Amino acid sequence: MAQGGPLVDGNTGTAGKPKAAESSSRDGTACPCRHKDTPRSEELQADLQKRLNRVIGQLGGVKAMLDDNRYCGDVLVQLAAAESAVRSISSRLLQNHLETCVVEQIQRGNVEVVDEVMQLMRKFSR
Repeated sequence: MAQGGPLVDGNTGTAGKPKAAESSSRDGTACPCRHKDTPRSEELQADLQKRLNRVIGQLGGVKAMLDDNRYCGDVLVQLAAAESAVRSISSRLLQNHLETCVVEQIQRGNVEVVDEVMQLMRKFSR
């Protein structure tokens, strides 16, 4: 620590912690989240929200089926539909990520973002 107080630079806040770790989320707790530089289009945002709400509804239905002791095969079919819907949302978001965040990082000279993309692709190929 420097003599007049904690070190602070463009990437870190007080006590050397990343700035993101010091920022607050909506509920007042610390949020280590990163944010996009370029906002998602209103159309994409609305589409993702609509799809997520549909999946949430599907999962609520699955929960109700379990609570009602419904036939396992029927529950599994509904779970498969929900998983497929989540994969579809992930695919749309991944495409947007590649078209915006990744392109922007590469244009700035940050080719390390390719490693992140490869990790994401491995997660989706499981």
